[in-house]
Amino acid sequence: MSTTTLAVLVPLLPFLGAVAGLLLGRAEPGFVRPLAVLPTLAAAVLAILVAVRQGGDGAIDTATELTPTGSVPIELSLHIDGFAVLVAVLVGVVATCVQLYSTAYLRDDPRYPSYAALVSLFTSAMLLVVYSGDLMVLLVGWEVMGICSYFLVGHYWETEAARSASLKAFLVTKLGDVPFLIGLFALATDAGSFRITKILDTVAAGGLHHPTLIALLLLAGVAGKSAQFPLHTWLPDAMAGPTPVSALIHAATMVAAGVYFIARLLPVFAASRAALVVMAVMAAVTMIGSALAALAQDDIKRVLAYSTVGQLGYMTGALAVGDRGAAVFHLLSHGAFKALLFLGAGVIIHAAGTNSLAAMSRMDGLTRRVPDAFWTMTLALLALAAIPPFAGFFSKEAVLVAAEQTALGHSDSAPSSAGWLVLVAGVLTALLTAAYATRLWLMAFRGRGAAAPDHGKEPVAMTGVLWLLAVPTLGFGLAAGPLGDWFDGQQLTPTVTTSVIGTGAALIGVLLTYGLWQRATARLATAPAPVGPAAAAAATDTPAVTATVSAATAAAESAAETPEVAEVTHEHPAVPAGPAPDPGRALLGPLHRHAADGFHLDAVYDRLFVRPVRGAASLVRFLDREVVDTYVRGAGTGTRLLGGLVRRAQTGNVQTYLSALLAGAVVLAIATAVLANVNAGS
Repeated sequence: MSTTTLAVLVPLLPFLGAVAGLLLGRAEPGFVRPLAVLPTLAAAVLAILVAVRQGGDGAIDTATELTPTGSVPIELSLHIDGFAVLVAVLVGVVATCVQLYSTAYLRDDPRYPSYAALVSLFTSAMLLVVYSGDLMVLLVGWEVMGICSYFLVGHYWETEAARSASLKAFLVTKLGDVPFLIGLFALATDAGSFRITKILDTVAAGGLHHPTLIALLLLAGVAGKSAQFPLHTWLPDAMAGPTPVSALIHAATMVAAGVYFIARLLPVFAASRAALVVMAVMAAVTMIGSALAALAQDDIKRVLAYSTVGQLGYMTGALAVGDRGAAVFHLLSHGAFKALLFLGAGVIIHAAGTNSLAAMSRMDGLTRRVPDAFWTMTLALLALAAIPPFAGFFSKEAVLVAAEQTALGHSDSAPSSAGWLVLVAGVLTALLTAAYATRLWLMAFRGRGAAAPDHGKEPVAMTGVLWLLAVPTLGFGLAAGPLGDWFDGQQLTPTVTTSVIGTGAALIGVLLTYGLWQRATARLATAPAPVGPAAAAAATDTPAVTATVSAATAAAESAAETPEVAEVTHEHPAVPAGPAPDPGRALLGPLHRHAADGFHLDAVYDRLFVRPVRGAASLVRFLDREVVDTYVRGAGTGTRLLGGLVRRAQTGNVQTYLSALLAGAVVLAIATAVLANVNAGS
């Protein structure tokens, strides 16, 4: 079987699995799990085989015209290069892990059949984006992922949070897709084709007439899909969906699609230095802002969500300095350890019965209850913090090296200002990332208080997946050398300078957070235990530790009442109340309140966009009801009144008709006489 045929089967198999799952899920529930896992597993195996056959050599291109358009043709084409085959392997492996994990995690969910089918469709759409060589076909996968995310984020549609989050994710990403679509048409018009190879040839020949405009339009769509500032606000709220969905969205689909799109078409963006500077600014703001927000979150999944936003900022920063190899390397590395972090968080949520870090910090022995999640998440958090020799260290260093080279003027593809922006923001984000990774680990696994509930061992389908993902989390960074041919022949090795600076910043973040946590824990241990109404007042006496008891309790209850926790089959005791040793509050100081609310961007958008649109809608509704409808009702009323008058004249009495006729004749005669006299006198 040819490589091209195998590549066609990779997105086709999950699609067929999704269709079969939707058709047979209710009628034949015994087929649901095999239809969810086996097609995705087969696609992952074929993706690995395609990667081996491609071998990092020249790109494989094949195309057939999909339909005649009369102008710019639309072709069903494949463009398989080293980046495409590696990303396809990531998508296949992570999707398979998510499907396996979900068989246990959602084993009692009545909507599991539709959930599994949507995950398969989601996977198929991302694989279509990865392999597609035509932008219009790519757009199909792009939009299918958007609608799948809407249904999967809104899986628990009975709750207001899930409904709002799914709608927000759909609308915000569509807000970016409008300029994105315009940019695609503008690009195809200049190139005369939607084929990626022809577009790149046009760019190389200097055939783009409006490179800056096209790049910025496309960048708007990428910002929405990959959750970059200012269109990133949907991603933290998307945590209302099931945890395995979060793992799939954050690690291998949806948000990765935007970064991958820029990597595919990087020469288009590099044709405009202004666009690269805008991209660098976007990446820098995203990295720093999301890292600060992650430090202030109580929900473990929201911490990881803001972490994803920041890591995507690293990838966007690498693209802004013209290095797609570093961007895709970090995309692959991040996909492995972020999937592990989310799936590990799901195990913790099952065991603890809450999403709240504050509540977990008041539980003792959670580490012993979930040893698999503890050890694998520890590895993943070390990779997230970019501690050597874990995968995150090598991929983050590749980004910093690329930024350093550009900042020092050693790159012709990007301005040095973009390099300095990415380098400075990247180092600062490395410190903050290590800080919130340490905070998460300490609060989740080093809690003190009531004993954590013991429900026995978690299912093998959940824990086994964690250890599988731990392998690339630990060793993928070391594979950068052997995989150099797949990365355009680049050597993605760290330099001494960036290694010292980046690792030093990470260690500072770790040590600072640990010291503040110890101080907060000591203060709580020495503080008297208040009872009753005095508890809230006592909590305010330790401002460096946490907020009031009522705030901590509210956060814990909010997290514990999520539908995902309610779905757990275990019976959980009440979440203990009281202050929690939170080093993030001491690190951020007065900034904590604003960071916890995402720097109030939702409120800003509400005032700038939502309220004016609602006001305009109210005005239109008023004009429609009170003005337009008044004219319509008036026309009807006038007709009815005239009809009533005419109806009164139709009595059926012959004498009345003759009298009216005679009166009319007399009136006409008098009028004629009067007019005759007037005319005679004149």
